Amino acid sequence: MTDTKPHKRVQHILRALRRIWPSARVELKYRNPWELLVATILSAQCTDRRVNQVTPALFKKYLRPADYARAKRTELEAMIRSTGFYKSKANHLIECAKSVEERFGGKVPRTMEELTTLPGVGRKTASVVLGNAFGQPAVVVDTHVKRVATRLGLTRSRDPDRIEEDLQRVIPKDKWTEGSQLLLLHGRYVCLARKPKCGECAIYDDCPWEGKRPR
Repeated sequence: MTDTKPHKRVQHILRALRRIWPSARVELKYRNPWELLVATILSAQCTDRRVNQVTPALFKKYLRPADYARAKRTELEAMIRSTGFYKSKANHLIECAKSVEERFGGKVPRTMEELTTLPGVGRKTASVVLGNAFGQPAVVVDTHVKRVATRLGLTRSRDPDRIEEDLQRVIPKDKWTEGSQLLLLHGRYVCLARKPKCGECAIYDDCPWEGKRPR
């Protein structure tokens, strides 16, 4: 028999966070699935805010995967330099674009299995695209989600794939995308790594973390 207590607790947590972020969605700016894929690749080891400063000019110069596939590497690197690790990111974008063009007719694939075959695309990036561009249930596990899920006792693992599985078990499937985004936003703005803002926490009473600060 399935224990419903963890599910009820998580639903209570998500309701509290939903009152803070009633329209929780990815903060990267994009107009189509390809742009979201590009922005998510650029967001590795970089803030969404920085990526959003870079992508307007990038998306104006390069419109489709074919444009990235034919891009001059030095020009692309220069445009994305401020996002960090720009050489590897430029390589990922060019190779990913070539793969999308050659294998998927220029269209971003719509399955986890296909997305994760693209250069520079892991499960986290694929989940962002699936959940936000295609409306498919997907749990995104980044550093913020990992931290919050651990502190809330929703997982005991440090492995992103296992954390994803743990969250899938306790979050209703139709809330996977929203639920993980709520945890992400909570980690990004409140449950910080070094100085968590426990005094502002909407789920303080639901948090069993021994390191939380007294109010």
